[in-house]
Amino acid sequence: MEYVRSTYIFGWEIGRGQFTVTYLVTHRETKEQFACKLISLRKLINRDDIKDVSREVQIMHHLTGHYNIVELKGAYEDRHSFNLVMELCAGGELFDRIIAKGHYSERAAAGLCLQIVTVVHNCHSMGVMHRDLKQDNFLFLSTAEESPLKAIDFGLSVFFRGKLIY
Repeated sequence: MEYVRSTYIFGWEIGRGQFTVTYLVTHRETKEQFACKLISLRKLINRDDIKDVSREVQIMHHLTGHYNIVELKGAYEDRHSFNLVMELCAGGELFDRIIAKGHYSERAAAGLCLQIVTVVHNCHSMGVMHRDLKQDNFLFLSTAEESPLKAIDFGLSVFFRGKLIY
């Protein structure tokens, strides 16, 4: 198994969750920047926790290619952590942009809502329930005003078919 640090140079912390820390990483050869979500194995208490991480990786691979879903570039495991390397969304959280702007025009808000509904529709049409939709789990790809939104954090997501969840 390839070691993530042999391919990427770790930079500063850009995010933190309950069980994760996300770092800015730079590809050693191409110098392209990405986000790396590090999930400490010490925080994974039982087999179900490990299955959840595995399912998150499967779901992100399954959803690859959707314009409004963060793209998984690679998944690595070492003796300390799982490392998910994803496209870098440098525009910040939807929540923070709403607070900074104070308000959106009806047209701009409708555009954001359309992107969110499109994510939900496409996930559901591909048999995936996100189960953690909130403003913090949508990032802007860039700081540009017209930047697309990207859904992130599929850690609570599940596959479904009819009423069966797996």
